[in-house]
Amino acid sequence: MIEVIHFTKHYGDFVAVEDLSFSIGKGETFGFIGPNGAGKSTTIRFLATLLRPTAGEGRVAGYSVTAEPMSVRRVIGFMPDDFGVYDGMKVWEFLDFFAVAYEIPRSYRKKIIGEVLDLLDLTHKRDDYVNGLSKGMKQRLCLAKTLVHDPPVLILDEPASGLDPRARLEMKALLNELRQMGKTILISSHILSELSDFCTSIGIIERGKLLAAGSIVDIQQQIRSHRVLKVRVLDESTEKAAELLRQDQAIRLVETYDHTLNAEFEGQDQDMARLLDRLIQNGIVVQSFAEEPLSLEDVFMMITKGIVS
Repeated sequence: MIEVIHFTKHYGDFVAVEDLSFSIGKGETFGFIGPNGAGKSTTIRFLATLLRPTAGEGRVAGYSVTAEPMSVRRVIGFMPDDFGVYDGMKVWEFLDFFAVAYEIPRSYRKKIIGEVLDLLDLTHKRDDYVNGLSKGMKQRLCLAKTLVHDPPVLILDEPASGLDPRARLEMKALLNELRQMGKTILISSHILSELSDFCTSIGIIERGKLLAAGSIVDIQQQIRSHRVLKVRVLDESTEKAAELLRQDQAIRLVETYDHTLNAEFEGQDQDMARLLDRLIQNGIVVQSFAEEPLSLEDVFMMITKGIVS
């Protein structure tokens, strides 16, 4: 659905983005991660047809970003990191304005606006003035206006920027609902906790260069050559459990503390099941047994420190 091909953008001698390439499949939620000034917004503005590249190309839903910008605009919903509102305009009028811009027939606009307001839980604000809304409600309204033409692709630049913790959780729930509706979503953020249980794939950018892109699992495997098992036992059998694990050829190292064991593991899922069965068969009372994943914060820090080229 989205493809960026050797995108480069220069501002005079300053290189904002250099030779960026990645792709996002239909129905994926792609987290575009990087610090402020890394090149996220520049790339997003290019995909939204608001910025011409110095070099490179992009495609959205099969349309060329540079050669077919109007077609691209019809299939995307773009939410910028900052947007203005119109004084004296009510919420429904704001959405109606964008519905007209997308050439939605008058006979359908009232129904569509009602559905979008309901989806974004803004029905009770329908007749409120836009400039009187809270920051969180304005963010919801901006997301609502990106949906009035039911685009298959959403491009969201820091959608939770400036929101309080409650509003962030509400925004995250809304984005999860859009993902479940089958939308293809590109979402940028420098707050990694927002994306950790939301995205199916990520791209990490710093100083205009893409350092890694792909599924979260694949990138984690690139960074860490082994998996880590975290085992917690209930009784006084921690050392016995550690010894059983150390005897297995799939285990490299075992560390213990209190009733918890961390084991470096080189094996497949069936080996993991075998290890659990071995512990139980030897009388170990296992409270929990699971692979310990890397957090997005861990992934980002390890990649940007040059552990993975």
